[in-house]
Amino acid sequence: MKKELKVNLENKNKRLDIFLSEQLEKTTRSQIKNFIEKDLVLLNGKLPQKAGVLVKENDIVSLEQEEPKPLELQAENLPLDIVYEDEYLAVINKAQGMVVHPAAGNFSGTLVNALLYHFKSLSNLNTNLRPGIVHRLDKDTSGLIVIAKNNEVHQSLARQIKEKSAKRVYRAIVSGVIKEDNGIINKNLIRSTKDRKQITVTSDGKGRKAITEYKVLERFPNFTYAEFNLKTGRTHQIRVHCKYIGHPVVGDVTYGYHYKNIRLKGQLLHAYKLEFVHPITNIKMEFIAPLPEYFEKMLKKLSK
Repeated sequence: MKKELKVNLENKNKRLDIFLSEQLEKTTRSQIKNFIEKDLVLLNGKLPQKAGVLVKENDIVSLEQEEPKPLELQAENLPLDIVYEDEYLAVINKAQGMVVHPAAGNFSGTLVNALLYHFKSLSNLNTNLRPGIVHRLDKDTSGLIVIAKNNEVHQSLARQIKEKSAKRVYRAIVSGVIKEDNGIINKNLIRSTKDRKQITVTSDGKGRKAITEYKVLERFPNFTYAEFNLKTGRTHQIRVHCKYIGHPVVGDVTYGYHYKNIRLKGQLLHAYKLEFVHPITNIKMEFIAPLPEYFEKMLKKLSK
């Protein structure tokens, strides 16, 4: 599979590896460097001398990539906390540490592997690697996620999320004391050019619209227990917005602080409430997932 990219005026004088990593969203600079070392990258039809060579306007960068082999998903008998299930959909209380769908480095042990074992039918609109998945949660975020068993239900649920008629409420413990009782964070998000695995706030109008409402539930010395209502559903949205206002989620190793005296396996962020209209019965449904035990323990520790 060959890909050709033309360098425009905006990208001239950038390093070749940086240019490619920015153009290829899901490819890291280390992967780009590996492609260059394997002679899979050409600059104007010739092998570049090094990854750091500067590209010029109208240069043609070619990348030869091997066709990925189709991944066969395996059903796995993994424990699932099924909050609700009928013939059309299911609501799962996902545990912290479980990846939602298979991807590079995580081909087993995911929520999808478990779904394939527990349910006979799942929607297939969201690529063949994400059967049933209408929306997602980060690996170390616990809580509620809805699963579609057919495409009609999937389309309805996805539309409700897009149109904001579905409601997703999260709870988190964040660093520092939030002064306002409530507020709205309205800042676009974009993938970081420094680290493609991270998301960052942008102030130049670029990126994707992201809106998070928050409400303080309880304040502690140096920490705040808060509730977040998603108005949009971007990757890492709550975590990045919390970092932006100076109150990163406790336990977030990517966007937060490291506390020597706090030992956690991931961020204290929990998808607490989920509301939507059932696509078939038209009945409004509301689900609440109690806080995980480790989350409750932290609240008790802070209250002392």
